[in-house]
Order: sequence, then structure tokens, then C-alpha cells
Amino acid sequence: MNQSLIPIVEGFAGLRVMVVGDAMLDVFVRGASTRLCREAPVPVVAQESRTSAPGGAANTAANAAALGAPVRMLAAAGDDGEAVELRSALEAAGVDCGGLLAVPGRRTLTKTRVSAGSQLLLRLDGGTTSPIMEPDDARLAAAVRAAGREADVCIVSDYGYGVVGTRVFEAIAGWRRRGRFLVVDAKDLARYRELEPDAVKPNFEEVSRLVSIDAHVLRGRAASESVRELGEEVLRATGAKVAAVTIDSEGAVAFEPGRPPYRTYATPFADSRATGAGDTFTAALALALAARAGTPAAAEIASAAAGVVVRKEGTCCCAAAELRDALSGGGKVVGDAVRLAQRLSELRRAGSRTVFTNGCFDIIHSGHVAYLNAAKALGDVLVVGVNSDESVRRLKGPQRPINSLADRLQILAALSSIDFLIPFEEDSPAKIIEAVRPDVFAKGGDYAGSEIPEAALVESLGGAVHVLAYVDDRSTTRLIGRIREAAAT
Repeated sequence: MNQSLIPIVEGFAGLRVMVVGDAMLDVFVRGASTRLCREAPVPVVAQESRTSAPGGAANTAANAAALGAPVRMLAAAGDDGEAVELRSALEAAGVDCGGLLAVPGRRTLTKTRVSAGSQLLLRLDGGTTSPIMEPDDARLAAAVRAAGREADVCIVSDYGYGVVGTRVFEAIAGWRRRGRFLVVDAKDLARYRELEPDAVKPNFEEVSRLVSIDAHVLRGRAASESVRELGEEVLRATGAKVAAVTIDSEGAVAFEPGRPPYRTYATPFADSRATGAGDTFTAALALALAARAGTPAAAEIASAAAGVVVRKEGTCCCAAAELRDALSGGGKVVGDAVRLAQRLSELRRAGSRTVFTNGCFDIIHSGHVAYLNAAKALGDVLVVGVNSDESVRRLKGPQRPINSLADRLQILAALSSIDFLIPFEEDSPAKIIEAVRPDVFAKGGDYAGSEIPEAALVESLGGAVHVLAYVDDRSTTRLIGRIREAAAT
């Protein structure tokens, strides 16, 4: 990654956002269950708490606001208690609800999840899902046009529940024709093809519908690998400049014309009970692209934001401070091998395979990124050992490293392929390997596995050694040499 991501996040506050779509209320009923119902073999839940949060398009709006942007919600809700609750939750999140219309006779969209202990038992969906009627469609379209006079970014979150009617769609199209920035997350993305959005955010199932391939066929291999081959078709079917396909626990793949796909990775998290991470991804992606981030940088920012919320419970937001912390390596850098081994043990019990690699990573370039992505693909959790400054000097000479350990760790932590970073003082990572006990030890180079000094140790611990080819003409030493040659002329 050749640019710092945190300054991009700082720019979110200067972007005025309008979110148009299906605003919902997510309700969480929690309790305990110790017996079955007499009427049927179903659990009886003794309710202990009830909470609610903005969901759907409203969650996208709340996340954009949490990331620092001024946001206006444009949607049609009911004229009921759930609408009052939704409006209150949005206003508490800092969202302008001037465009959230109360429509008489319409019921607010709700998704109620009932759980006992840590087990989700049931989800109840409620609310009106038929298209909004002409007078309300016209009212909401007028609100979109009014908000569009000030907005820099429009995010459409269309679940197909009837809020984006004909008039509202025309208002969005008119806004787009003026060259304004548009990001679409919709169940029916083909509908928006004529608008040529700046970006779209389909999930895996939506991609299968777009390209008319059964999702079960696509899942015959790793979903990310299946999706990588469909980039051109997805861009053509949606008319978008950028498409970021989210694939649940496998992360996301971002496409843009004429460039190779860019893969991001989801950080493994056992027993996640979060919902709405896709809305968080959409909000962060839209803001990053509108702030003129490149597609890989925007995808990394969006992935980091989604990674923050999956560690929470329920429908949640990623705050700008949390995103900055995630991008600066908060939680990734572990200074103690014993503590790292404990964290990996928890993930291993959940079925995750650990991959370990190491290096100096002095001036990080595209070859490093490709190598780390290839290492990540060998398992689920990627741990990277990073040589300390003194270790680099012993290995590379007195003029190295160019970048300090702190700088190298911060840049590496911004890559979603990496789950944990651990610095080490020794010339060899043997002590870390003994603590981590990796399932796979990945090493870059053109030598055989038997020539790798740590190979015997890894295999004695039950792991395998995998040699990854370096990317041609991508080397820190060569890069430094070219810089010095240029400076000397």
C-alpha cells in the first residue's frame, strides 16, 4: 500500500452524505431458556432485555455518521411506534432525519432476533414491503432532490422493499447525471446499470444472480477464487467503475476495469454475533472512494471498518477513532509470543489454520503485498514476524533499515491479509515458530524447502513448509539501488 490510509479517514468529515433506501429497525430480544413449550417442541424464552438499533439503509447512514461524515437519511417509514424508535436511534447516532418520511398506513420495516444465552433462536421480519404509493414516492423524490443540492455522496441501500420507487429512482438518476458521486448496494443491481455508479457493493449471492450462475456451483471452490474470475462480468452487468464483492468470512474482492482484482481478508473471530457488517463496509467504501482513495486503499479501509463491528454484538457502528486504531495496527501487533500463542489457540479450537511468515519488510512494495496475499491463502490466520531494527542492521548492513520498526509495523497492519504481527530481535524467528506452532510456514524465494533453516523445526512441530515465488522485478534492495542511482545523477 503506497499511501497512508489514516489521512483518508480524516477526510471523511468534509463529505456530505445522503443515504437513500430501506431503513429498518433491528430489534434484539435476549433471555434464558430452560424448558420446552407444552404446546409444541419449541424453547420457552424468559425475556431479560430488549434493545434496538438502526438497520438496513439506516445502519449504513449511522455508520457513515460514526465515521465522521454529516449524513441525511432519506426513506419511508411507517406512522407507528417502530418509526419513532428508529428516528430516535438515528438522531442519537447523529443522522439528520429530515428526509425520513412517516407514511400513514405503512408499517416500519423491522427484523426482530430472539436469542437465549448465546444461541439465536428466531428472526421475525415485519413491516410493509410493497412499493410506496405515488404521493409518497413523489414526496420522497422531492426530499432526495433537496438533499442532493448539498450532498457530495449518495449511497443507495435498496433491499427491494419498495422505498426506491419510480420517482425516487428518477431523482437519483437526475442527481447522477450532474456527475455526482454514487455508490449502490442493492438486491437488484441491474436496475441501476444505466446510472453507471462510481461503485457497487454486491454480496456473493447477488453476484450469482447478476451473472446467472447458481451460487452452489460457485461455492464448489473457495468463493473468493470463484468471484475473481467474474470481475469483468460484474462490472459489465452493473455499469459500475468499481465493484467490491463481499464474501462473508472470506473478506472481499474489489474490481476495476483494466486492473487485477484486489483481495481483502476478514479477520477470523470466533462466535461473532454481529449483524450489518456489510452496511458498515458500504459506508466506509463510499466515503473512502469519495475522498479520492484508490480502489485497493478504499477496500482495505472498508474491510477494516467491517472488521471492527464483527467483534461487537448486534447491529453496530464503527467509529472513526476505532477505524484509525484498526488501520494503525491496534490489536494486530502482539509483543509477547506467549500471549500470541494463547490468542492463536482460541482460533485453532474454532478450526482455523495458522500460517506464519517473516521478513524485514523495509520498503513495502507490490511484491510484498502479493506475497502476503499468497501466504494468507494457505490458511485462515496469517501471523507475520518482523525483524527489529537491530536485527535488520545485522542482516542487511549498517544503512538499513530505511524505515523504523514502528513505521514498518504500522504499514503492515493496514493490510487486511495480516491478522497478527510480532517483532523479534533475533536473526532467526525460531523462538516465535516454537510458540506459534504454525500449520504452514510460508517463505518467499527460489530455493527448495529443505534449504530453509527453519524447515526442520516447523516439520518437527507438525507443520508444513511452503515456498512462494517472489514477484519478478520487485525487491526492496533493487528499489533502494534505483533510488540511489537516481540521486547520484
